[in-house]
Amino acid sequence: MFESLKTTIADLLGGRVHPSDRRAVINDMKQALVSAKLGVEDLEKGVDVTRRKLTVEREGLETVTRRKGLAAGISDAETVTIAEKFESQHRERIAVLERKLEAQEAEAALARRDYDEMLTQLKAASAGAGSVGTGGAPSSASRMPSDAELGLSDDGALNAELDSMHRQRTREAKDADAAARLEELKRRMGKE
Repeated sequence: MFESLKTTIADLLGGRVHPSDRRAVINDMKQALVSAKLGVEDLEKGVDVTRRKLTVEREGLETVTRRKGLAAGISDAETVTIAEKFESQHRERIAVLERKLEAQEAEAALARRDYDEMLTQLKAASAGAGSVGTGGAPSSASRMPSDAELGLSDDGALNAELDSMHRQRTREAKDADAAARLEELKRRMGKE
C-alpha cells in the first residue's frame, strides 16, 4: 500500500540520502505518513460500516424468518412464499457482507501494521539512523524520539487542517449512515 514511502524510508535508513536532503525528505515523509494514517482510518471506518450493514441484514433475516413462521402457523401459503424469497435474499446479502468484512478487516490490519512500522522507521531516520557518523559508520539512535520532537504534533496549521478533515469525514460518514438507516427504514415500512 505504501511502497514508495517504504522505499524512501529504506533509503534514509540505509544512508542512501545525501545529508543535505535528509531534513526535506523526512518532512515530506511526515506529510505522507499523515495521509497514510488518514487512509488507514478510512479503511477502519469502512470495516465499521460493513459491520453495521451486516447487523441490519441479520436483523432483517430474523424478522422475515419470524414472519414466515407466523404465516405458516395460520396456513398463509402466499405470505410464506414471499417470506422465503426475502429470506433467501437476506441470506445471500449476509454471505456477501461476511466475505467483504473479512477482506476489509484483513486489509485494514495490514495497512495498520505497515503504517506503524513506517512510523517507527521514520522516527529512527529522524533520530539520525542511516546518517553517516564518525568513522563512516551509520549512527544508531539510542532511543526513539517523541512525536513532539519530530514536529508531528507541533504543527498548528497542519493539526487544524487534519482536525477539519477529520470532522468533515466524520460528518460525511454520519450523514451516509443516517441516509442508509433512513433508506432501510423506508424499505421496511414500504414492504411490511
